[in-house]
Amino acid sequence: MVLGYGAKKHFATFDLIEKMPGWLGFVSLAVGIYALFIPPLAKNEVAAVMLVFGISSLYINAYNVEKSKYEEGGKRLTDCYNKLRTLYYEVKSLPDSTDFTSYVDRHDKLYEGAFTHTVSKQMFLSDWYAHYKFFWQQQIEWIDEQKHFTLLRDKLPLTFSVAVVLVVLALAVRMVCKLTVVCSWI
Repeated sequence: MVLGYGAKKHFATFDLIEKMPGWLGFVSLAVGIYALFIPPLAKNEVAAVMLVFGISSLYINAYNVEKSKYEEGGKRLTDCYNKLRTLYYEVKSLPDSTDFTSYVDRHDKLYEGAFTHTVSKQMFLSDWYAHYKFFWQQQIEWIDEQKHFTLLRDKLPLTFSVAVVLVVLALAVRMVCKLTVVCSWI
């Protein structure tokens, strides 16, 4: 699983580097144009959000220098992942009395070779995108056969679950405060 998820994380960072600045620029431009004749879009709050988009683009562009490393790392990890899947099915088809020493050696060499091409510095939120790419886009039944993934424990990032809980709590506090008028500062 580590190789497949690692490959998807590299590709997630690569995708974010490749696509996000363009999308952020497009949204900013569209909002700027509509702000010319839709008064609510000409407010300071909207301008602040557009400024955050611009700063986010600068943050993302800082990764652009090593973009090819993320793509290459993703390709190499995917290759190792596919070889590991082949090894899994090969071993699965063998009788229990087989000497597995050579297969363990192949497994170890795959892992050793895989981690020489990884990039440790990944982009913010690439975990969430990698979870989507690995658990929802990729065929992982052969891993699930052994691991038995669950939705909340494995398929959704913990930080995503925590963020959802915090947003729900914030909305609940806001609703209670509006009802009681005690929290006029919210």
